[in-house]
Formats: sequence, C-alpha cells, structure tokens
Amino acid sequence: MTPRKAVDEELDKEKIMQAARDLFVTQGYRSVSMRGIAGRLGYSHGALYYHFKDKAALFSAMVMSDFDKLNDRLDEAMREHTGDPAATLERIFTAYIRFGLDHKPHYEIMFMLEQSELNEAARSAQMASYDRFAAAVLQLLRESGSTGDVALTIPWSLFLSLHGFVAYYLHTDQTIDHLRDLAEQYVGLMVRGLR
Repeated sequence: MTPRKAVDEELDKEKIMQAARDLFVTQGYRSVSMRGIAGRLGYSHGALYYHFKDKAALFSAMVMSDFDKLNDRLDEAMREHTGDPAATLERIFTAYIRFGLDHKPHYEIMFMLEQSELNEAARSAQMASYDRFAAAVLQLLRESGSTGDVALTIPWSLFLSLHGFVAYYLHTDQTIDHLRDLAEQYVGLMVRGLR
C-alpha cells in the first residue's frame, strides 16, 4: 500500500465516511480504528487526519450528514403540502420508511448503535431531527381539525411505529421496491388511526 494514491483518486470526506460506515456497521464502533478505515481505502491513516481529528469526529460528522439527508427527505414531503394534512402525513411517513430502507447502513448508524457511542453532536443531530418530525406532525394534526390539544406523545408513538417498520426489515435483503405496497398500507393505517 502506498502512503498516498494518485491525485485523480484524491481522498475526500464522503469516501472516508462511506468506508467508515461500512466498517462501523459490520464490526461495531469500538472495533474500528482510523488505521482500519484507512486500510479499507488504501491510504495511510495519516491521510484521514487531514479531514477528521479522530474517530469520534469522523463518526459525528457521518451521523450529522446522515440526519441532514433524512431531514431533507422530510422537508421535501412538507414542501409538497397542498392543504390535505392526511396526505402530507402519509408522504412524511413514507419518506421516513423509504429513507431507512434505501439507506440501511446509514439508518443503522443513526438509530441502531448503542446510544453510548453517540457523542453530544450526534445526539443533538438525532434530537433536532426528531423535533422537526414532531413539529411537522403536530402542525398537520392541528390543521386536520383535531379537537382539543394534540398530545405531545402522538409524534413519539408515530416515530416508534415507523422505526419499528424499518428496523424489522433492516437486516433483510428486501428493499422499498419489494415493500412498497406493504409500506403504503402500513402508513395508511397509521394515518387513518389518527382521525
């Protein structure tokens, strides 16, 4: 292994995060080293330190980037809001499931690793993402004419239901294409239960 590959194969943060993600999922956070990530990429471990201070900083950047991607999906579903809260809820819930099944390694890192392995920045990204989800759900429930105060536990229960669906299929070879009909039925049932 050469200390540095050719310039046309320059190492960037995305390549490092992808290699690290694969290793974290298969070996666990504690078993992975910067040297191991560099070896996977064919670089010296010093090349990684140009981009990340240490393994914790790499992990944090990776998790925050993944939550940004999930947030983008949920924001896109909200931007398509046409005045029908139930349809928008279905889009949000479907976007969540689609993200989880389209990005299984990302999802596993974001939600399935031991919480002790998330540093403060990663936990903040996780909570900020949930807060956005909860705010959107509460807004849509209020728009739908729910009588009285909408319980703050409803978004958490909905999140847990969506998380359960994704987690159940996370370690299978089934994709959203295989599960589209089931996911749509599941989401429809969730939304009908809110009425």
